[in-house]
Amino acid sequence: MPGRKFADGEVVMGRWPGSVLYYEVQVTSYDDVAHLYTVKYKDGTELALKESDIRSQSSFKHRKSQSSSSSPSRRSSSRSRSRSRSPGRPARGRRRSASQSREHKDDKKKTIQETSLALPVLVLFKPSENNTKRYNGEPESTEKNDTSCIILEQKLKPDLEIKRVLEQYSLRSRKDDKKKEEIYSEKKTFMAVKPIEKVPSKTKELEFGGRIGTFMLMFLLPATVFYLLLMCKQDDPSLLNFPSLPALESLWEGRVFGVFLLWFLLQAVFYLLPIGKVVEGLPLSTGRKLQYRINGFYAFLLTAAAIGVLLYFQFELHYLYDHFLQFAVSAAAFSLALSIYLYVRSLKAPEEELAPGGNSGYFIYDFFTGHELNPRIGSFDLKYFCELRPGLIGWVVINLAMLLAEMKIHNLSVPSLSMILVNSFQLLYVVDALWNEEAILTTMDITHDGFGFMLAFGDLVWVPFVYSLQAFYLVGHPTNITWPVAAAITVLNCVGYYIFRSANSQKNNFRRNPADPKLANLKFIPTATGKGLLVTGWWGFVRHPNYLGDIIMALAWSLPCGFNHILPYFYVIYFICLLVHREARDEHHCKQKYGLAWERYCQRVPYRIFPYIY
Repeated sequence: MPGRKFADGEVVMGRWPGSVLYYEVQVTSYDDVAHLYTVKYKDGTELALKESDIRSQSSFKHRKSQSSSSSPSRRSSSRSRSRSRSPGRPARGRRRSASQSREHKDDKKKTIQETSLALPVLVLFKPSENNTKRYNGEPESTEKNDTSCIILEQKLKPDLEIKRVLEQYSLRSRKDDKKKEEIYSEKKTFMAVKPIEKVPSKTKELEFGGRIGTFMLMFLLPATVFYLLLMCKQDDPSLLNFPSLPALESLWEGRVFGVFLLWFLLQAVFYLLPIGKVVEGLPLSTGRKLQYRINGFYAFLLTAAAIGVLLYFQFELHYLYDHFLQFAVSAAAFSLALSIYLYVRSLKAPEEELAPGGNSGYFIYDFFTGHELNPRIGSFDLKYFCELRPGLIGWVVINLAMLLAEMKIHNLSVPSLSMILVNSFQLLYVVDALWNEEAILTTMDITHDGFGFMLAFGDLVWVPFVYSLQAFYLVGHPTNITWPVAAAITVLNCVGYYIFRSANSQKNNFRRNPADPKLANLKFIPTATGKGLLVTGWWGFVRHPNYLGDIIMALAWSLPCGFNHILPYFYVIYFICLLVHREARDEHHCKQKYGLAWERYCQRVPYRIFPYIY
């Protein structure tokens, strides 16, 4: 690791974030982990700056000394020598020309120094107002103010800037191309060059237990799914009552696999329909933004219409219940084949298109986490499609099939109250995700994780077959609840949903358009990356309020199943473990990305998920 360049207490020149200018600052400390310097401006403002945003004073003072001391002496001496020489001496013109050349050169340096030092008056905001508070981490400012300097910096094009300075200060016109190039190169020393994003490098920090952990997970995840489904089929689904394994030939049925493929292709057709708006995702490492068509809710409506047609023609939807284990096996086989295809095609993908977390060079690890970030076939984004379409919409269809199966098996004219609650709560969750489809573009799954076995199996197998566990359990183990209990569970789910939705909306709106007037009341801590960390609203309550809402809803989904067995509570237990692990991943990435600003955020918001607990 390279050592630090500037020592504590050293006076240097620091670039003001979001601008093109340097100010005199004093180094107060250095973060070895985030590689950020904490510097203090003359007005007391303290910021965390990258080493690339700090320069030594010598690079500025050297130019000033040349133009203020050396140049005038040279001009004086050359003028005195020119006046003392005889007009008839042959070398007079040549030496005078050299003197004028030095004079012009010195004037040019002085002029450039004066205009460069005058630029703060022309282009920069007042440091003593809200912007100073914003970069100091004070809560008085809003992201609306934060965008002013970014927009201003984008407008400062070199050619226009030189023209404006020349006109305002009445500089002598120089049409010589060489001198224009010198002016431009001199000016560049005072301009902050926008850093070019680096392409993904090799993944050094391995997650999920590294190569051994990911290898074991590839067997543990499918085994867990099949174990849960076999347990639900038993009359006594106690943990100590291990289910008997079915014959292998009973796990596979070609017709079931054909139905699964038909379902997958149907959702792909709905995805390709030219309906819904097209939006841009977050910038990639190269600065490019991919386009996504937002039509998941339309796909859900079309799917509902297709299911309605099938039911109208007396199609037995409880076929899903009768062959549930075979459907799970078919989905697992398909996800494995898809994962192999994704890894093989990723071997030919350019370096800049690889996932930051799945480029370790180890086959097992990259195969599990995903080697390519956004695998596409033309405009068809495979990862984005699988995130919300086949599995999430399939989850609702499976719940409906379980509801119909319960009515048929138990000869009910209407579904049980427990089954209605489970179906209603989870339907709301899925519809919310599809209605707010654009929000998924800012999640870690899209921006960081590659598309490999982990997401392919999770999207196509884990979500539809594990998340529907409560409905599957209720078919074989009916549970009666009273209306007051149902009302209390409904209130609990509504509270969780409100926290989940309002927190996610707050975050997504701030990321998409921090200058939105509706967000003017939000306070945040600025970072060296130019982004802000919210410290008010839900994000000032705990660091991951959306996780808190998710866990509350998960509990509400399990409560209608009663307390006879722990099996229907697997989802909430698993979900707590999942979100705690994901929170740890977020914590690690944010600390690396934001450095000192993240430490300040953690001081302001000490609780991670559960207030006053964790």
